[in-house]
Amino acid sequence: MCDLKTNRRMFLGTMGAASALMGSEAVLGSLLRDKPEKLAIDGGKPVRDSSLGSGPYGTQFYDEVEEQELLDVLRSRSPFRHEEGKVVQFERAYAEHLGARFALGVTSGTTALYAAMAALEVGPGDEVILPAWNWYADYDAIVLSGALPVFAEIDDSFCIDPDDIERHITPHTKVIIAAHLEGCPCDMDAILDIARRHKLRVLEDCAQCAGGKYKGKYVGTLGDIGINSFQLSKTITAGEGGAVVTNDPVLYERAFRFHDVGIIGRSYNESVGHGVLAGFASCNFRMNEFTGAVLCGQLRKLETICSALRTNAKKVRAGIADLPKLKLRKSGDIEGDLGMRVFLDMGNGERRDHFLRAVRAEGISANGPGGSAILPIDDRVANKRTVHPEWPSFNTPQGKAIQFGPECCPRTIDILSRHGGVIIGPQYTEQDVQDVIAAIRKVYLAMHEA
Repeated sequence: MCDLKTNRRMFLGTMGAASALMGSEAVLGSLLRDKPEKLAIDGGKPVRDSSLGSGPYGTQFYDEVEEQELLDVLRSRSPFRHEEGKVVQFERAYAEHLGARFALGVTSGTTALYAAMAALEVGPGDEVILPAWNWYADYDAIVLSGALPVFAEIDDSFCIDPDDIERHITPHTKVIIAAHLEGCPCDMDAILDIARRHKLRVLEDCAQCAGGKYKGKYVGTLGDIGINSFQLSKTITAGEGGAVVTNDPVLYERAFRFHDVGIIGRSYNESVGHGVLAGFASCNFRMNEFTGAVLCGQLRKLETICSALRTNAKKVRAGIADLPKLKLRKSGDIEGDLGMRVFLDMGNGERRDHFLRAVRAEGISANGPGGSAILPIDDRVANKRTVHPEWPSFNTPQGKAIQFGPECCPRTIDILSRHGGVIIGPQYTEQDVQDVIAAIRKVYLAMHEA
């Protein structure tokens, strides 16, 4: 016969430490909510009857602010970038917000990368180290500069692994790209230390991390130069648009000239005088006033969006923290991380895929790492296809010797295959957050017990 008093004493003793941390009500609530339930994927009742996801963040906050900024441009009948116009207003406000000396508005995050490469004087014979998991734009900007991309592995943050950088450094290496992916800041102390010791430049790609911070400083302001994207899926958006950020006046001038056919006469930042460089072959990546107007409005909401994301992600992480053998995605700075996703390491690809299917069946959006590609195994990358068969990047002995493919990044492939997680929205209600927690707990515990 079961001794209820003895069992009660054993229960209280076992749960004592957890109660001290969580509070007895939280512990009991956790036990009650985690009683075995049939998963929705197996025919049970889902946590939510309708699917919870989150569309583009910035557009959720569009209102009369952006409308008025756009009306100002319409009524001015001056949509071309001009002194004291919306683009210049945005550049000044964005630089001030980030604590940077200069910001330059351009047409996209991709063209911001091209301008940054030009600023850093990346060209034929140079090598640029970048993470194997990244968006195409970083790779393309290197190749179209005539330089060579060299892939390093990522770590469990999905960002470049500082411990894998130095083995790729050669006398030809010029730049390290620190891409802060899916809202997560890189380990910038380690990257900057490597760059200083080897006299290399650091380009921060913040396209997926606008508003992210590393040890209290905004990403994009720690390296030599940074870029942002304001495409639809980014933290704030004008549909398209980008920015180059730097504290170096010469880098700023080269980026400015490159984005505006080699000249500096159209709303150049006069705080650095009339420039010190001669003109050179360049492009036209000028931001128009309509894009600048929307971004003037969106910038006012950046911290609201970031704060909401961080708050909701923190609640989710706290709500699943007691799960057995839980391993979450690493972060270079969890407090500065945007919290766009909460990823779990499920051990292997098969378990990850089952976890994602089961969470989605509970009515919660869930997926693997996204927004980038494993570049070395992409067909056009692996086969070094360029705009012309004689393009210089891969036609030198140095370029021909470099090889891409899965052998470049086995650890990257493994890390991405075993991580899966949930989307976090800046306008999630408290009930939405609790539903996310409930779905993760329900599926994770069922899989843990299986």
